[in-house]
Amino acid sequence: MRTDSGRLRVFILGVLAFDGVLSAVAGALFLPLYIGPVPFPISALISGLVNAALVWACLQWTSHPRLAALPMWTWLTTVVVLLLGGPGDDVVFGGTGIMQVSPLIFLLFGATPPGVVLWRHARRRAGSG
Repeated sequence: MRTDSGRLRVFILGVLAFDGVLSAVAGALFLPLYIGPVPFPISALISGLVNAALVWACLQWTSHPRLAALPMWTWLTTVVVLLLGGPGDDVVFGGTGIMQVSPLIFLLFGATPPGVVLWRHARRRAGSG
């Protein structure tokens, strides 16, 4: 954990939380990517890896796992908002075939990597204390 001023820490954690929102929006918009006729939802995994990196970066600025999970919580909140649909019955998630389960794929691959980072951090703290 860094020993910088409190204002800088709050600013950095806020930026990392906002990056969680950006990760969710970008991942959701690129989720229906196809290679030819085959769906290729690689953005779910990329979003998960970005979330893991954001949580790791938060752990460099705070020792509290709940606060370090802020990017993951903003990511999950954004995904829930995107699931609700918009005006005119517009939907972000959906489609035919495997894209019908795209929200589950996105949640699984997007939330598991940062969850693993937090779990490993908690295990390491429990082992050292």
